[in-house]
Amino acid sequence: MSTSQSSLPAALAAGKTTSAPGDLRRLAGPLLALPVTAWLLLAFAAPFVTVLLLSLHEVSDPFGDLLQPPSLEQFRTLFQDTFYLRVVGETLALAAGVTLLSALLGYPLALWLARLPVRWRPLAFAVILIPLLTNVVVRSLGIVLLLAPDGLINQVLGLVGLPPFKGMLYTHGAVAIALAQVFMPFMVLALYDVLQGTSPRVHEAAQSLGASRMTRVLLVDVPLSLPGLRAGIVIVFLLASTAYVSATLLGGKKVFTVGMLVWQEALQNLNAPLASALALVMTATSTLFAVIVFLVVRRFMPWKAGRPAAAIALPRIVLRVLDVVGPILGKLLFCGALLLLLLPLALVCIQSFNDVPQATVAGFRGFTLKWYAAVLFGGAYWGSFVVSVQLAVVSAAVTIALAMPAAFALSRYRFPGLTGLSAFWMLPLSLPHVAIGVGMLRLLQAYTALPPFMGLVAVHVVLSLPFAISLLQASVEQLDKAQEEAAASLGANGLRRFLLVILPGLAPGLAATGIMSFLLSFGEVTVTSFLTTARMTTLPVRIYAESTFSLEPTVHAVSALLIVATVLILLLLNKLVRLDRLYAR
Repeated sequence: MSTSQSSLPAALAAGKTTSAPGDLRRLAGPLLALPVTAWLLLAFAAPFVTVLLLSLHEVSDPFGDLLQPPSLEQFRTLFQDTFYLRVVGETLALAAGVTLLSALLGYPLALWLARLPVRWRPLAFAVILIPLLTNVVVRSLGIVLLLAPDGLINQVLGLVGLPPFKGMLYTHGAVAIALAQVFMPFMVLALYDVLQGTSPRVHEAAQSLGASRMTRVLLVDVPLSLPGLRAGIVIVFLLASTAYVSATLLGGKKVFTVGMLVWQEALQNLNAPLASALALVMTATSTLFAVIVFLVVRRFMPWKAGRPAAAIALPRIVLRVLDVVGPILGKLLFCGALLLLLLPLALVCIQSFNDVPQATVAGFRGFTLKWYAAVLFGGAYWGSFVVSVQLAVVSAAVTIALAMPAAFALSRYRFPGLTGLSAFWMLPLSLPHVAIGVGMLRLLQAYTALPPFMGLVAVHVVLSLPFAISLLQASVEQLDKAQEEAAASLGANGLRRFLLVILPGLAPGLAATGIMSFLLSFGEVTVTSFLTTARMTTLPVRIYAESTFSLEPTVHAVSALLIVATVLILLLLNKLVRLDRLYAR
């Protein structure tokens, strides 16, 4: 039996072989791209189309057919109601503020990462990845402890003799700070991806021409990092414009966002058509914003279109002021970014030992282990923990199975439509997650034969795939093809080359992808809260529910255990693949 008949996937992954027919070689790339494309069509595109169809329903009928005569009634309701218009406007303004704050704090952090000596970069990357991989509820609880009337900020103000600020919590500012803490890592990683690729010779040339350090940052680093800044702005704005978990915890029913309204209309009011219309309005608005950002930033990058860039000449007095003020401001922003990322997590861990009646009481009253005893021996969280582990393990396994052939398709084959497919595979990063949640919820209601667990797996895989494909693509490109050619010359067929040469070479990347996918799935809340049932509630959703209604400090004990587990898993991950190489070009 031929190689193509006995082990087609392995032969395709191993690359072109003399034994494979010419037609098979031409189809290798599309065949490798097929599994992930099919999964995204079923678990991502289908829910989104469902949302589009629901938004065209005239009335809400939870048990009605999905295909109904189209109507614009839901959109008329939105645009004729000043409440919805006000919430949409406030959400857009909030997302813009979060994006600006993330850029201001994230840029110095990205510069620091890119300029660090190589031996220290894994540790620095852990500073970014620990908050990113810790679930959003835990991080929001830390912000509550920071901004509460008796929180850390007011305690520090009291120590220095300044009056406290009692109105920091449950405001748009509190929500903006929480969202910036949640989404800033995406901005940092997008900027780092560009900054670490800048040749040191560019800085050496600028320095030889007399440019100071601050001048080099403004006139060299900032222009060259515009593609990364553009990507970070778009990602953070899209995510912030539909976020609702942090807004619910930090807004205190005084701040409404579109994401909160979508959740309420879909799950509390059972009005899926109106929730779908809201999600589509935000999707359209966010897409328009992304297009505007792309066009505006492109005007500042004429070299991308082959045109020379205009020379920038700043007055000498301006340069002197920047040389004095710039480093100080940069250090303040850098310290502020680190504190915002790590301090809330530290406060959660400290609060888990605090002998207080409620989780939101920030002052330390006394040391106790009773909250850990309640978590570890009370059994209240065990069922949710098991569900989360099972879901994360299955999601990680499926993610690897789909992402590996996609990575080979991107790295080793060129075929018509590859660029469009790769963009489609990255779409889950840029489209509102609440829309996916509403659509999948409606599909699960229509196809009751599909277990809820499988619906959760489908969505979690969708959210993990963009990261997994990017990580495995880098691993595939680092494989030594000479070893594969040597194995082929010794008579090894496609399957043997895949098992004995390719798979061992990919082992660190596969392990890293599995760990990343596990952490992303385990901590996911936004979409999962739409799809959980009474018998299938994940641990992050359980924490979110308890932090919303029952504020016992056991929530902090569970959160602290999750933070410690994330740190330990990242240490293991660094043993397999250096953390700074997870996002290297």
